Amino acid sequence: MTKTTYHLWFPNIFEFKGGIQTYSAFVLQAIQNIYPNDNYGVFLMHDHSSSANFSNKKLTQFHCAGVMPLPLRRPVFAAQLIGWGIYQRPNLVIASHLNFTVAAYWLKRLVGIPYWTIAHGVEAWDLKNTEVKKSLRHADQILAVSHYTRDRILEKHNLNPDKISILPNTFESSRFQPAPKPGYLLEQYKLKIEQPIILTVARLAEAERYKGYDQILQALPYIRQIIPDVHYIIVGKGNDKSRIKQMIAQLGLKNCVTLAGFVSDEQLCDYYNVCDVFAMPSKREGFGIVYLEALGCGKPVLGGNEDGAIDALCHGELGALVNPDNVEEIARTLVQILQGIYPNKLMYQPDILRQKVIDYFGFEQFKTTLAKYLDKYLQSIR
Repeated sequence: MTKTTYHLWFPNIFEFKGGIQTYSAFVLQAIQNIYPNDNYGVFLMHDHSSSANFSNKKLTQFHCAGVMPLPLRRPVFAAQLIGWGIYQRPNLVIASHLNFTVAAYWLKRLVGIPYWTIAHGVEAWDLKNTEVKKSLRHADQILAVSHYTRDRILEKHNLNPDKISILPNTFESSRFQPAPKPGYLLEQYKLKIEQPIILTVARLAEAERYKGYDQILQALPYIRQIIPDVHYIIVGKGNDKSRIKQMIAQLGLKNCVTLAGFVSDEQLCDYYNVCDVFAMPSKREGFGIVYLEALGCGKPVLGGNEDGAIDALCHGELGALVNPDNVEEIARTLVQILQGIYPNKLMYQPDILRQKVIDYFGFEQFKTTLAKYLDKYLQSIR
């Protein structure tokens, strides 16, 4: 039986783990589990080398452009994609970033190789580049991480809806499990074990203020009137940090807000477990892996009711959905959750909550959904 060859084009998967990178790594793991005997060319724009621990190396060839100086990296990477594509003639190209679709479009025009791409969030509907827009229209399949992302790109780019399928984010469930509040974090931040703690994990970038941390800060004075000892921890770094500090000072919140900065992957689970509620009332989030991670730790979760959080929280089954612009509603809902009186009782059953999020968004479900799309597509071209 003839083997299928796949080319997978990712920004990187080994040296930095943002949302797109994490999703890309899961795509690679899933497709190799689905078709373990096929051939894979994995092209990584920013990684310097592949992981020594990576399995299935015999059938996987990595091409890392990260060794090139930054000014040369993009053209070298594009040349790699097209050159190796013409040489190996893969059966399918999957690009996990829309910017890569321009090379995929030209490869399709030159030698007829079909390509898929993945639409994550704001980068998918705020496209300015006309070449990327054209390449998106010519993709054979688009995988959107949520119905919100799907709807936004349909609205913005006049695409054929039949070419867009939903492949929600997944998470590494073995890494995120319920546990007692870690004593070392309580000691580090001078907090008491019974003290109510709200947590947000987000990149603190000026372009990503839609994550909703401003609204939680504005809600805190109202929350403190009812829960005086509440504490808010924000995990993340970025160029918006100095403005956030000013906002904290202006609102008189210095004693009840901690900016934890960057937290390693190894510590992240501890931060979820130190909190009593995870809150990110965003309004432009494509999906939000952090919601799944917090749910995996059995924590009550609050998200916005206008974006991909609707999918992540299963329309409110797994958490609370609020108007992300309504500070009063955010404050009221957080108080209810912290007081244990929010109507959704599932939020207070950590083990059941964890199992639900695994059932809906665990890696096995991710793999099953991807396999369904790939099997259908490969049958159509054979």
